[in-house]
Amino acid sequence: MLVDLHNPEKEEPPLERWLGLVVSLADGQHTIQQLLDYMTDHYDGKPPESLEKTIESVLERLTKNEVIKFADEAYKLPYYLSRSADKLDLDMARRVMADDGYHQT
Repeated sequence: MLVDLHNPEKEEPPLERWLGLVVSLADGQHTIQQLLDYMTDHYDGKPPESLEKTIESVLERLTKNEVIKFADEAYKLPYYLSRSADKLDLDMARRVMADDGYHQT
């Protein structure tokens, strides 16, 4: 789910299915291999030949656009990224983001 914290009532376009899935598993606790395994399981162990290449492409797009970042170790996400926007206290999320120096250019 995409949300503009300055205008939370504004309807944002939904994420493409692949992007949404990758973002949902980009919680600081899952590895790329776990993502691949998860997707492979959804194809009953017989994924399309292009699965790995597709996921690599999605990861590349998301990192290029700074939607996700890679880490060498597990990472606890900040409050404003740790749950879906509809479950956030938006005022708290704004405060924590400001404290973290979060800004958009």
